[in-house]
Amino acid sequence: MIIDVHAHWGPWFFTMDVAAANLSAMDRYGIDLAIVSATEAVIYDARAGNRALAGWLTGQDRHLGYVTVNPRRPADAERDLREYLPTGKFVGVKIHTDYTGSPASSPQTREALAMVAEAGVPALVHTWGATVLDLAEVCRDTPGLRVIAGHMGADGYAYAIQAARECDRLYLEPCYSHAPAGRVARVAAAVDRTRLLFGTDSTLIDPASAFGAVAAANLDEETAELVAWRNAARLFGLDLTP
Repeated sequence: MIIDVHAHWGPWFFTMDVAAANLSAMDRYGIDLAIVSATEAVIYDARAGNRALAGWLTGQDRHLGYVTVNPRRPADAERDLREYLPTGKFVGVKIHTDYTGSPASSPQTREALAMVAEAGVPALVHTWGATVLDLAEVCRDTPGLRVIAGHMGADGYAYAIQAARECDRLYLEPCYSHAPAGRVARVAAAVDRTRLLFGTDSTLIDPASAFGAVAAANLDEETAELVAWRNAARLFGLDLTP
């Protein structure tokens, strides 16, 4: 079984071809379940994108959703969390710190993540470079908060190792538009394996990139299973049978 914790639904504004967000693509890579955020919500209008995703998820049994939160619009975020989390089709929150101009250390994002903690769901937060350390600090300061460091800092994966050691409620997922040799293996050898997840960044990046990076790490069988789905199922409270 494989759970993709970092995926998207809807078209991108980039002038490039992307992998199709459909069951055939998931079947090609053996992905059983994908947790998606609406592209529209991430890059343009959180409320409109969340609303569109909610409608689409109604007919899906292999996708779950993230409620995308713009930290600069807390009233909208509060309404969307109250409306969509109880449906059972949304299991977490997505915050893109760059697109919203709201760094993890900003007062706005701190307040948004406090709201997430109160809602009792995990948050997938964009991290790049040393920003993963800022996310760890916010997580430590916010009781009950659980966060996934999207891209595990990208080229700053050494910071991700430090962040995971400093905060036991911070999880790492590896998707990245580059593939530095040994990146996943070094992280997996240095942090608690129960806090490693699998994510692809589909449909922005073809899932082959993440699969190749994880395969190159040569994880032992038990760790590979934890990364593939068990850790995610536990984090999101999913009752799944492989």
